[in-house]
Amino acid sequence: MPRIEIAEQAGTDLRGDPRPTEDRVVVVDSGGEPQTGAIAVLDGATEQRPGLPSGGWYSERLAERLRETLLRSSDPEAALAEAIDVVARDHALQAGASPSSTVALARWSPDVVDVLVLADSPVVKFGTDDVEVVADERLPRLRTAGRLRTRAAVDALRNHDGGFWVAEADPSAAAHAVQAQWPRAEVETLILATDGVAAGVTDYGLFDWHGLHRLAYTQGPQAVLDTVRDAERSDRDRTRWPRPKIHDDQALAVVDFTARSG
Repeated sequence: MPRIEIAEQAGTDLRGDPRPTEDRVVVVDSGGEPQTGAIAVLDGATEQRPGLPSGGWYSERLAERLRETLLRSSDPEAALAEAIDVVARDHALQAGASPSSTVALARWSPDVVDVLVLADSPVVKFGTDDVEVVADERLPRLRTAGRLRTRAAVDALRNHDGGFWVAEADPSAAAHAVQAQWPRAEVETLILATDGVAAGVTDYGLFDWHGLHRLAYTQGPQAVLDTVRDAERSDRDRTRWPRPKIHDDQALAVVDFTARSG
């Protein structure tokens, strides 16, 4: 297995009160195949519709199923589709009336590294040909265009063409993910992040992806989370960086293919 370092930190609810994180990280070790493995980072969407389970409830169950499907399938899209389907059937979830989650997923074999991104949790590759960001820009574009101002608007655009796609109750969402594949020899490091971390690059401009990678390498992934949190504490009224919460949940995974774990 490559060396994997993970940092996680809970955020606040919409009122600014502490609450458990809705992010999840899944590491899949193939055991008998030391050059094969997978990792997924999920961000359960804060659920405001009455009567539905929380985003954290959903991301926890999807993470559990992904752990199983990634062991059986070499195709990330198929693994995600199966996991979504099983969770929906197990808990009688209905498309359009279900909690949801973003997914950032990477799977590697001795020959290739495959990644998949669904909604706003990116995967960033550092390698022999510099940096490549695999990001799903549909949700950020809709936010920038002001098309997600109401709950009704979000519901109308979720998992529809012309809208945005997330893991929810419809397994076909997996086919709408942004995907990439590279020869393993070209991949030195992967970074998988929920938007509570990625905002440090995309929204706050605290560092670029090279700077985030450098900080994680020299001081550890927790230092990245702390840097983002310090910036948010300096803007508690959310005027410099408008955002729904003072602090979002944070999850960051750094997969170093140039090193080997224990």
